[in-house]
Amino acid sequence: MTQALESTTGTQHYVSVAQVAEVKASGYVVVYAEGQAIALFYQGDKIYAIDNRCPHMGFPLHRGTVKDCILTCHWHHARFDLASGGTFDAWADDVRAFPVKIQDGQVWVDLAPHTDPLTYQRQRLQDGLEQGISLVIAKSVIALLDVGVPPSEPFRIGLDFGVRYRKAGWGSGLTIHTCMMNLLPYLDPEDRPRALYHGLSSVARDCAGAPPRFGVHPLPNAAQDIDILQRWFCQFVEVRDGEGAERCLVSAVHGGADQQQIAEMLFTAATDHRYIDVGHVIDFTNKALEALDATNWQDADSVLSSLVAEYASAERMEESNSWRYPVDLVAILNDAFAELPAALEVGRDHRLTWVGRDELVTVLLGDDARAIANSLLEALRTGCTEEQLAGTVAYAAALRIARFHTNNDFNDWDTAHHTFTFANAVHQGLRRVGSQALLRGVFDAAMSVYLNRFLNIPSAPLPEPNEIVDNPENLLNELKELLDRQQQVNQAGTLVALYLYSGGNPDQLLAVLGKMLLREDRSFHVIQEIEAAFRQYSLLRGTQAGVHVLIAAARYLAAHAPTMRSQEQTYQMANRLHRGDRLFD
Repeated sequence: MTQALESTTGTQHYVSVAQVAEVKASGYVVVYAEGQAIALFYQGDKIYAIDNRCPHMGFPLHRGTVKDCILTCHWHHARFDLASGGTFDAWADDVRAFPVKIQDGQVWVDLAPHTDPLTYQRQRLQDGLEQGISLVIAKSVIALLDVGVPPSEPFRIGLDFGVRYRKAGWGSGLTIHTCMMNLLPYLDPEDRPRALYHGLSSVARDCAGAPPRFGVHPLPNAAQDIDILQRWFCQFVEVRDGEGAERCLVSAVHGGADQQQIAEMLFTAATDHRYIDVGHVIDFTNKALEALDATNWQDADSVLSSLVAEYASAERMEESNSWRYPVDLVAILNDAFAELPAALEVGRDHRLTWVGRDELVTVLLGDDARAIANSLLEALRTGCTEEQLAGTVAYAAALRIARFHTNNDFNDWDTAHHTFTFANAVHQGLRRVGSQALLRGVFDAAMSVYLNRFLNIPSAPLPEPNEIVDNPENLLNELKELLDRQQQVNQAGTLVALYLYSGGNPDQLLAVLGKMLLREDRSFHVIQEIEAAFRQYSLLRGTQAGVHVLIAAARYLAAHAPTMRSQEQTYQMANRLHRGDRLFD
């Protein structure tokens, strides 16, 4: 039975928890005060009080060993200073220590908080990123969001870390990080900290052991003509001079170029060559721009310049046999690009009247590359906007996945995936800036759709709206069970179609698909796939095309599940510790 000390103040809250003689006699005592389990240790004529739960994974610290005022937890051998609670092992976290007073043979401990939890958790998040400790990252993110810190804050911390501490620049870690930020609106509130944890842990993993990246300074005398800088930027990328290109880009940012000018500069260089680096350059660029949107374009120079090394080193499909033989796709595209300005000019008088999407999709999925290029041009001539054209090609790319036959080699899932995420990135880029240069990327994506035609021979049938059920929400539990088993690709696609065609709530479906994604161990391509599908669905909501996009997402997720789920176990441990569960009592 505890009692409060009369001298309790606004910064102190002492309660009586034990008799001094009892602690001295046994060496340690576990007491409970106001729901707090406290371990009292008698060492060197002093009594120390600490939280009895090891901050690492919750093991009872009274079962550890004390030597020379250092407490060692026997679960993972984390070591703590009894007086301050500070750990000597960064992965373990500090344990809370309570000030102690001795009065009239009674032990009194101060339960009032004496540290700023926000400052502490921000620092621990930084420590977790630096040390690559997923459990520390998870605990920090959960704690920060629980007290109302907006998700953009831990996201920005991870973004800043990722661009500073990876010499190679933007990579899969930062892409996953941004995908997770983009997915937050689609997720249940309880899953949002989990998504940020996945993204931040990916950044830490990508940076582990890597040297830091040192940026370049802008050209002196600041203001430069943006058109000249763009021309120089493209020239330096052309000759694979990353340093020169980076200085041009940083100079443009510091010289006052607006967001659309910066996007135009990047997308122009990224589409001067065909489908570079299997689409990753455009996708990374789009994600970097979306990351800056989430942080109000803070530190734009360091974020954007992290892209440049990939631009300069990327493989160009002009150098690839598949784009040159037996059909010279590059020559077909160059012919089409020569006609682009005229096609756009003719189409300006017919904007918003185009209704030929279904016919164009049929051509895109066909086996005549020149007909594909000509159909894209004709769509522009008849009023199709750049954004509509990009969305149609992205839909055709999604159909390759929705119709992907499981007789294909497993690695070919990624062949179809790269085309879809590239097409989505081009689409999102054109929604940002009306760039004729980026429009070339739509044609590149269409040619990649053409090259992937063998993935639909034979074609997996698309589920049709021939059957409906009365209680579609029950299907969501079946979906969770399906994704607990391997080789449920077709079943997952069929279930998603049945749910939507039966009038199921798309928001609940998206939340469940997101939850199923987050319980798996992190996979770069799967995360990209789901994020791109969600973004495309948000533009196609309520249409059959939207259903097809989510069928593709479910099939791809099912093909890559289940995994070991070790990362989910780490997150669950962090969440239980945050809730105060007594994991081992």
